[in-house]
Amino acid sequence: MKAEYVNPFLQATQDVFRQMLNLDIEKDRIALQEDWIPGKEVNVLIGVVGALTGSVVFSFSKPMALAMVQSMAGMEISELDVFVTSALGEVGNIICGNAMTYLANAKYPCDIAPPQIILGENKTISLATPKSLLVFCKTALGEFTINISLKEKSITPD
Repeated sequence: MKAEYVNPFLQATQDVFRQMLNLDIEKDRIALQEDWIPGKEVNVLIGVVGALTGSVVFSFSKPMALAMVQSMAGMEISELDVFVTSALGEVGNIICGNAMTYLANAKYPCDIAPPQIILGENKTISLATPKSLLVFCKTALGEFTINISLKEKSITPD
């Protein structure tokens, strides 16, 4: 996978975490993921269509997800509920929306689909792609992963 596909998501994630949560992100490591994606307790999946097609999945532990929403809402949050999942979906939506701007500037115009939230422990997610890039990130609130599975849309002749 090309760096010009991945870097917009990393930059947008850093921008949004800094602006919305006053958090810096440290990229820990990157791994090639084959087949199934190892999910965490809270997973935000967003589809990408256009010059690139595929999906991006942000995976958070329950404690980190709750701490993020508590920081944004300014109130005590103790349960994964519709408010929390909606807030996390919106964070993913904003990150991916910003990444689409970076991709368009790099000559890859794309759009995103509404976020889907997948909850539960020990979940594995299939994006129906043979390989993806798994980025491990650290913040003061905890660790999370970004799984990026994108490819250039194949153009078929008329």
